[in-house]
Amino acid sequence: MAGPNALSQARALLAPINKDGYKFVAGAAAATVVAYLLSLNTLAFLCLIVTGALAFFFRDPYRIVPQRDGLVVAPADGVVIGIEPMAPPAELNLGTEIRTRVSIFLSLFDVHVPRAPITGRIDTSLHTPGTYKNAAAPEAPKENERQSIVIEAKNTVRLGVVLVSGFVARRIVADVKIGDNVMAGERLGIIRFGSRVDLYLPPSTLLVSEGQRTLAGETVIADLESQEPHRSFQRI
Repeated sequence: MAGPNALSQARALLAPINKDGYKFVAGAAAATVVAYLLSLNTLAFLCLIVTGALAFFFRDPYRIVPQRDGLVVAPADGVVIGIEPMAPPAELNLGTEIRTRVSIFLSLFDVHVPRAPITGRIDTSLHTPGTYKNAAAPEAPKENERQSIVIEAKNTVRLGVVLVSGFVARRIVADVKIGDNVMAGERLGIIRFGSRVDLYLPPSTLLVSEGQRTLAGETVIADLESQEPHRSFQRI
């Protein structure tokens, strides 16, 4: 099982800014300069803090993605807040068969660039409008605004990823469309300002537990080809 390591987490702090964040960071930086030129020092200082916070939020580090058929990597940075049997939402068009849903919660301090959990073709990409409740709430996956994505692997295995907005996150930007081919760990878009990502797995060996931190593209969530039983975990 691959999990977050100190090098990956330290590297994320100094990562380049995602292209979607350029306009936000540039706007805040321009406001800082204008306030400074007008000798509005307190306002300039506040704008500088906002500029730094936006640059931190929109950072987009590269990741070292494990390469082996059958591995499912984490679609998002964050904490696993739930692992439970669940029928996938209708918009994924994955049928009514119960799957394992792995839910990852992203705080404001996490990288908000979701990544493809497997290599394959985008079979579904659907935006559903909704509310903006706390993303960790049980009803959030059904009621909040979300982007539903299905990736079909070369062996016809289909896996669902749902990007769910939250109380602060009001915008999901998807950079992929139906028919696109993606590699495991490839960027899917960006979620602005805190949210949740749900992963609907086909039959597989689960390799994470609730409470575990994940790094998008690096942490191995499951193995579609392994025949071993689910692993057990202990917090010590």
